[in-house]
Amino acid sequence: MAETLIEPIESFGLSSKSKQKSLFSRIGVVGAGRDGRNIIRLTSSAGLEVIFIEVNQERIDFAFERISEGLDSRIENWGLTPGEKRAIMGRISGSTDYHDLKDCDFVIECVRYDNQTGERNIELRKEAFKEIEKVVSPEAIIATNATTVIISELASGLKHKERCVSLHFPIAHLDAKILEVVKSIYTSEEVYNKVLLFANLIKYETIEVHESNGLVSMRILAVMLNEACQMVLENVSSMESIDRLTEVVYGMRNGIFKMADTIGIEKIVPLMEDMFNEYGDKKYKPSPLLWRLYRTQQLGQRNGKGFYIYENNKLVGLNPFFV
Repeated sequence: MAETLIEPIESFGLSSKSKQKSLFSRIGVVGAGRDGRNIIRLTSSAGLEVIFIEVNQERIDFAFERISEGLDSRIENWGLTPGEKRAIMGRISGSTDYHDLKDCDFVIECVRYDNQTGERNIELRKEAFKEIEKVVSPEAIIATNATTVIISELASGLKHKERCVSLHFPIAHLDAKILEVVKSIYTSEEVYNKVLLFANLIKYETIEVHESNGLVSMRILAVMLNEACQMVLENVSSMESIDRLTEVVYGMRNGIFKMADTIGIEKIVPLMEDMFNEYGDKKYKPSPLLWRLYRTQQLGQRNGKGFYIYENNKLVGLNPFFV
């Protein structure tokens, strides 16, 4: 009788001992406001498991509702299937406990803007970074989604400063698949390269940006928007005509005023003020038109009235203020 050979199966990859955790097996998002929900949706759509942290169950339920509505819109207009939606939603979970981030290898802080002032409290964000560091492994990457906050300041209070980066996910339209990636003075090349891999997984391009208030996107937007507002004040042309020109001549998906409404006046005005205070250049000082909208809480698409009027997030006409 032939001798029976017995060999360990680990080397054949059949044992659980040989399984290795993939680099981005679980993504964490702290804060499920509009920016946070966008990140949750796109990462889960890319096949990644996502858990987000909110302050209470009501906010968790609201986030799930809005993400679901956004996916329904993609079913109607973008070819997503109901089965794909179920799979995407099945990869998302919510919690009020930071400890549920413990298995994440990449956590993105996305604390909501104040609905009235459009500001993000820097101390609150620092506290979020510290809470994240308490529960994740030393190898986990901690990021912020921001345009004006300096990532080195957020990282300075952490033990493992080298794992921190800043990202900016543009929300002007769903096809804006490009990330501004900012290294702090502490960020290691290994961490930066891992972030580039993450961007590739979610099918985003990247550009490296050195730490600066406004990055590239907001500095360009601020100057364009201020100049467009000035032309309206000087009666050079109508707001609708300026929007149409920027769409046709410069190939913008949305005109400059529509883009401002999409981003939110409550975000743009404080961001521009931050840049004005940082650089001292009046080109970043918000136009009087922006201040009028901001002070009267006409904030854009979010609350139905900005440069334009909206119903159920659909543009229905020009704000009578500009007629």
